[in-house]
Amino acid sequence: MRNKEQMHYYTGDTHGQPSKILDFAKRFQLTPDDVIVVLGDAGFNYYGNDRGDRHRKRRLNDTGVTIFCLHGNHERRPESLPYYHEIEWHDGIVFIEDDFPNLLFSKDGEVFDFDGRQAVAIGGAYSVDKYYRLRRGIDWFEDEQPSEETKERVESKLTEIGWKIDIVLTHTCPAKYIPTEAFLPGIDQSTVDRSTENWLDDIEDRLTYDHWLCGHWHIDKKTEKLHFLMYSFEVL
Repeated sequence: MRNKEQMHYYTGDTHGQPSKILDFAKRFQLTPDDVIVVLGDAGFNYYGNDRGDRHRKRRLNDTGVTIFCLHGNHERRPESLPYYHEIEWHDGIVFIEDDFPNLLFSKDGEVFDFDGRQAVAIGGAYSVDKYYRLRRGIDWFEDEQPSEETKERVESKLTEIGWKIDIVLTHTCPAKYIPTEAFLPGIDQSTVDRSTENWLDDIEDRLTYDHWLCGHWHIDKKTEKLHFLMYSFEVL
């Protein structure tokens, strides 16, 4: 019988495929007190509020587990959609849709209390398949990366807490940790906008932290204090 204390589990991109989370929640008998953190590109809100999107949301919401999502680059920002509103959750601000109260999207720069540890959430990244999408009329979102306003907000929050935190949650990684072995073939890397990674590099240089977790790169890898997650789940 598993310990029923609250747990936080971290995993990478799900891209609208709920089976990884559903299987994990069932296997480990997760309860409504448990939280699964998806480090961006959960796959909700890609096409907007269509039937398939709502079906996927319903399946995960009905597990009863709290699904806490960062904003990735392959989904609309919830603040741009009329059916989301802000609430306070674990000392930070999240976006929530009334029909799916167990699915939360973090607001960039918010600092959350994760069972006594502070965690900052910073979403967004550049889509290396941007031009492929545009050529084929596939949705691409101009606001996929953090705006200057968002960056200022993040840095202001970190200044408030003295540039020291327990956990950093981002979609992409600081530039110095980019896993070149995960580069997609056929992508001209000189066309890739690394501005978010470069900014996170500056953040990482100034910040004292214990753990840094990110998704985006579709790889499971640990390097120093930074962990890339895709297929696995991690507990800190």
